[in-house]
Amino acid sequence: MGKDKKEKINIKRFNPNPQKGLLKEQVQDRIKEGLCNINIDKPSKTIGEIITSNVFTFFNFLNFALATLIILVGSYRNALFMGVVISNLIIGIVQEIRAKKTIDKLSLLSASYANVIRDSSKKQVNLDEVVLDDIIILKSGDQVCVDSIIVSGEVEVNESLLTGEPDAILKKLDETLLSGSFIISGECRVRTEKVGLDCYASKITQNAKKKKRVNSQIMNSLDKIIKVIAVIIIPLGMILFIKQFYILNSRFEISLVTTVAAVIGMIPEGLYLLTSIALAVSVVRLGKSKTLVQELYCIETLARVDMICIDKTGTITEGKMKVKDIASLNNSNYDENKISKIISEFTQALNDDNSTFNALKEHFKEESKWNVSKKVPFSSVRKWSGVSFNEQGTYIIGAPEFVLNSSYEKIKSQVEEYSLKGDRVLLLVKYNGELNTDIIDKDVEIISLIILEDKIRDNVNETFEFFDKQGVNIKVISGDNPVTVCEIAKRAGISDADKYLDVSSITSKDKIQEIIKNYTIFGRVTPNQKQEIIKEFQNIGYTVAMIGDGVNDVLALKDADCSIAMASGSDAACHISQLVLMDSNFKYMPKVVMEGRRVINNIQRTASLFLVKTIYSLLLSILVLFFKNPYPFVPIQLTLISGLTIGIPSFFFALESNTNIVKGNFIKNVIGNALIGAITIVINIVGIMSISNRMNLSTSDISTLATILTGYTGFLILFRISKPFNYKRIILIGSMIILFLISIIFLGKVFMIHHVSIREILLLLVFIILTYPLMLVITWIIRKIAFVIDKRIIIK
Repeated sequence: MGKDKKEKINIKRFNPNPQKGLLKEQVQDRIKEGLCNINIDKPSKTIGEIITSNVFTFFNFLNFALATLIILVGSYRNALFMGVVISNLIIGIVQEIRAKKTIDKLSLLSASYANVIRDSSKKQVNLDEVVLDDIIILKSGDQVCVDSIIVSGEVEVNESLLTGEPDAILKKLDETLLSGSFIISGECRVRTEKVGLDCYASKITQNAKKKKRVNSQIMNSLDKIIKVIAVIIIPLGMILFIKQFYILNSRFEISLVTTVAAVIGMIPEGLYLLTSIALAVSVVRLGKSKTLVQELYCIETLARVDMICIDKTGTITEGKMKVKDIASLNNSNYDENKISKIISEFTQALNDDNSTFNALKEHFKEESKWNVSKKVPFSSVRKWSGVSFNEQGTYIIGAPEFVLNSSYEKIKSQVEEYSLKGDRVLLLVKYNGELNTDIIDKDVEIISLIILEDKIRDNVNETFEFFDKQGVNIKVISGDNPVTVCEIAKRAGISDADKYLDVSSITSKDKIQEIIKNYTIFGRVTPNQKQEIIKEFQNIGYTVAMIGDGVNDVLALKDADCSIAMASGSDAACHISQLVLMDSNFKYMPKVVMEGRRVINNIQRTASLFLVKTIYSLLLSILVLFFKNPYPFVPIQLTLISGLTIGIPSFFFALESNTNIVKGNFIKNVIGNALIGAITIVINIVGIMSISNRMNLSTSDISTLATILTGYTGFLILFRISKPFNYKRIILIGSMIILFLISIIFLGKVFMIHHVSIREILLLLVFIILTYPLMLVITWIIRKIAFVIDKRIIIK
C-alpha cells in the first residue's frame, strides 16, 4: 500500500497546450504506467459470472446434496430429478448468454466516446482510453467521464447525480469538473486530473444506470417466497426424517428417500430460472427491434406503466430543427441581410450544441469577422443565450417570454400566430445592459422573430392511438411554448392536447400539485419542474415512464419508474435510462410494452404452477407429522408429476404471446391461484391416507394412488390456466396427458407405480369424480377471502 502511494506521488505530470494535447509518445507512456481511465462499469456479466451465478445457488446446492444422499443409499432412479435441475440450469445459462451477446452488441452501438486533442488533432477514443493529462473537448449534453480542470472556455454543469442539487453551476477557467456531472450548456477543453478508480466519483459515475433500487414486483415477490421456503425447508425435512425413522421405524433408506421427496417438492427449482429465461428472451427479442435493455426488470415496470411523459423535441418530432422564416417585427434599423449577419456572428461565437442552435448554424453561414468580448451560453433554465461584441454591441437569442419577461405582451400575438402552427419561435434582441446570467427586464431593443419548424416522426399517430386504446395516459412536458407544443401534440394525435399549461407562470410547488391532473401539455418547463411533475404523478398513484433525449430530461428520467432515451439524444439521457431506443424511433414503444406484458402475464401464469407443488408439499409435510403414514411420495414420482404438469408446460407458456393488460398484485395473484390446486391435492391425499387403514392399503398402494390422483389434479390446474384455448395449448396438454398415461401403464416400475386392484381403481374413480367439484368449492372460498383482503387480486 505504501509503495503504491509513493509511486502515485512521483507520477510525472504533463501540462499540454489545449490546442495541441499530448504527444503520441506521452499517451503510450501513460498506458504503460496504467494511468488510463479503466472502465469500472461492466456493460453486462461475463460468461464466467453467468455460469457461476446460475450454478452456485442455495437451491442448487440443496438439490445436489439431496441427490448425493439418494445415490449413497443406492436408490439411483430417485435421483432422476437432477435431470430436470441440470436441464433447467443449461437452458438458463444458454439464454442468459444469448441476452448478454445482444446487450453487448447494442451497448457497443451506444457506447460513449471522448473527443480528445492529441498531436494537435481531434480524435475520438473510448472512455477507457482516456489517460491522465489528456485534453478533452466537452460540450452540451456530454457527461464528464473523469475529474478534470478547465483549460479553455466555460460551461454550465449539472452535478445533481453527485450532490442532488439540480441548479446549473457556471464553471470557468481553472475550475474543476467532477466525473458524473453533465454539461448543460457551453463548450470547454479540460485537462484530466484523475482517471479510473482515482476519480472523486469513481463509485457513482455510473449512478445514472444504477441510480435506484429496482422496483420489481416479480423480483421482490420471488425473493420473499424463496426466503420463506429457505427458512422452513431444512428444519421441516429433519423433523420429517426423525418421525419416519425413529417413530414409524421405517428403514433408513426409505426414510431418507421419502424425506428427500418432501424437500424436493417444496423447492420451486424452476421458478427463478423460468423468470430469468423469460426476461432474457425478452432482451433478445427487443434487441432485434433495436431496443437496448440496460436494466432487466424495467421490462416488467414498463408493462405496468399507466402514464407516459414525453418531451416534444426529439421524441414526438425528429429533433432536426430547420429555419423556416425571419419576421423583422417592423424594426426599420434592421433589414434581412443585417439580421442574417447578426445571427451568423452570434452562432459562430457560441459553441452551444443543441438542435435549435445547430439549425441556426446551418442556415446562417456568413464568415465571422466580429470580435467577441463576452458570451453566455444557452441554458435550459434561462432559455436564452447572449454574446457581447466589442464594437457591435450585445445580442440575445431565446424564448420570447424569457427574453422580454414583463414586456412580452408587446409581441405575444405575433409569437402565438406562429406557435399555433406548431412552429418554434425565437426572439433576437439587442441588449444595452451588461451581459450576465441575470434576468433581462429592460434596455432591450426588439429586432426580429426567428421561426423554426420540426418534422413530426413517422408512425407517432399510430403509437399514441395504441396507448390511448390501452388506457395509458400521455403527458407532454416540454421547455417550449405550450401553444407550440399543443399544436404539435394535436398533429401527433394525442388526446386532450388542447389542455395546456404554461408552467413558467407557476411558482409554487403546491399549485402544481393542485392542477397537475387537469392538463395534458406542460410548456416552458424547467428541468427541475419536469422532475417535480414526474414525482407528483407518482404521488397520485401512477406508474410513470419518461421518454426523453436531452440533458434537460435527465432529472425527470432519473426519478421516473421507467426511463427511456432516444439513442440520437445526449449521452446524459442515454446513460441514465433503463431502455434506449437505438433507432430513436418511437414506433417501437408498443412492441416494448407488449413484450413486458407477455413476460409478466406468462411468469404469473407459470409461477402459479410451480407454487402449487411447493405449497402442497409444504402442507403435506406438516400434516404427515400427525398421521401414522409416511410421506406418500418418492422423488421419482414427483419428477414424473412436476415434469409433465409443470416443467414442460411452463416452458412453453413462458414464451407464448400474451398482451393482456397487467392487473392486480403479482404475489397475491400467484399465491391465490396456487392455493386452489394445492389445497385440492392435499385434501385428496389426506382422504386416501385417512381410509387406507380400513382398506388395508400398503404404503406402496397409497403412493401409487397419490401419484395418479396428483397427476390428474395437476392436469386440471393446467387446464384451468390454459384458457382461452388455442390449438397449440390443446396439443400441449393432450401430449402431456398421453405421456403421463404411457408412463403409468408401461413404465410403472421405473416410476415406482404399482399394479392397482379393482377396488383401488374404484376408490380412485370416486376421488377423480369429486376432485373438480372440490376445486370449484375451494375456488369460490378463496375468491371470497381474496375479495375481502384486496379487491385487486385476480383469481382465475
